[in-house]
Amino acid sequence: MNSTENGSRAYLISIVMVAVLGGLLFGYDTAVISGAEKGLQAFFKDAADFEYTDGWHGFTSASALIGCIIGSAISGFLATNLGRKKSLIIAGLLFFISALGSMDPEFMFFEYGTPTYSLLLMFNFYRIIGGIGVGLASAICPMYIGEVAPSNIRGMLVSWNQFAIIFGQLVVYFVNFFILGEHIQPLVEEMGKGLAAINPAAQWTVTTGWRYMFGSEAVPAGLFALLICFVPETPRYLVSVGQDQKALGILSKINGNVKAKQILQDIKDTMVVKTEKLMTYGFVCIFVGVMLSVFQQAVGINAVLYYAPRIFGDMGMENPMVITVFMGVVNILFTLVAIFTVEKWGRKPLLIWGSIGMAIGALGVAFTFGHAGLEFVTAASIMVYAASFMFSWGPITWVLIAEIFPNTIRGGAVAIAVAFQWIFNFIVSSTFVPMFNMHLTEGDDFGHWFTYGLYGIVCLIAAIFVWRMVPETKGKTLEDMTKLWRNQQA
Repeated sequence: MNSTENGSRAYLISIVMVAVLGGLLFGYDTAVISGAEKGLQAFFKDAADFEYTDGWHGFTSASALIGCIIGSAISGFLATNLGRKKSLIIAGLLFFISALGSMDPEFMFFEYGTPTYSLLLMFNFYRIIGGIGVGLASAICPMYIGEVAPSNIRGMLVSWNQFAIIFGQLVVYFVNFFILGEHIQPLVEEMGKGLAAINPAAQWTVTTGWRYMFGSEAVPAGLFALLICFVPETPRYLVSVGQDQKALGILSKINGNVKAKQILQDIKDTMVVKTEKLMTYGFVCIFVGVMLSVFQQAVGINAVLYYAPRIFGDMGMENPMVITVFMGVVNILFTLVAIFTVEKWGRKPLLIWGSIGMAIGALGVAFTFGHAGLEFVTAASIMVYAASFMFSWGPITWVLIAEIFPNTIRGGAVAIAVAFQWIFNFIVSSTFVPMFNMHLTEGDDFGHWFTYGLYGIVCLIAAIFVWRMVPETKGKTLEDMTKLWRNQQA
């Protein structure tokens, strides 16, 4: 096949694979804490100058989310003023610095191995830096892929970013497992009594193991920061800064010479100015993008992903980690369903059916949790809930956010949408345990059915929202989004 006439699929795949490494780091960074948090907690419990409370541990475990909100909020400014490529290089460097800093927070300023209040602040500083990288990558990686991909396969390629996120989480689970090796995690009741009081098999985890877990991220982070230097800037950004010939060259490599000229003209027709005001295309345009992000989190998925071992343990299952790993494999498989059907079935049908499947799963948990003999039904409902998310709201939200906004406001609009996503991620994650443990009378299961009942209702509202307000973008070019929203204003 003549690549000058039809474009090079190998070239396109190579640059997309580099971009999805950002998604893998997104998953890696947010999940690495799961294996390291107990060793980290035992380490700081021995601090002499302050008390490392459960509140501090909760903040430390979630501090990266603060960075995620910051990173996503500034992603539009960086993407618009520095370009998509340079912004991703910055994200890669932040990942790398965070990995090394979290592994050795004492570097240059503190005595190694001595937990103090100041060292805790420094550790959280490095975690927030990594979170900023996650926030940037979460907004700009889908944007980058969406802007280089041909319209007929754009949804599939952007969906690979979600696959990379889930795969990154799975990778770090295995990395943490191999780092731990024959060592074990410390018991909570041993913490704060000094290292000598902790099981000898767990002492290495407290002094060294958590450091290696955080430091392991430096390998993929360094690779990403290096490889992103060799991918091109997106044609749509290049046109916005007046580099039409360079944009044409990249478009030709991807789409072929004839198609490239047509796409370039379409881009130029919508790039009347470098940027337009955020509300140029009306409130509804921004509202739809923001609500897609809000619903992706408000359906409660992170209450399952972050707390799966706790949930399965409360159900009385002997080895909750086995079921959690099995659920992770199911998540991977159903993410692949989205990747290979998004261009065939469209975005809206997947979101609507996924919402209905999640509602069935969530309500199934609400009505069966805690009832003797129904544990299998509860576990199956959780699996249905997670699997339905993975073929719908997980990947498709990123696809739509990457493509639904007009070229001239995309950077700022994506930044706002993704910032709302991280804000609601924090809200859902921080409210799950208090809601789940609510009781109207001593020993009742009010919190269990209320929490999942609420998530089920939100899922149904999300289905109605998609049906009534979200436009189908399957097969449309990014330039078509300008016409679509202008027509809605008319």
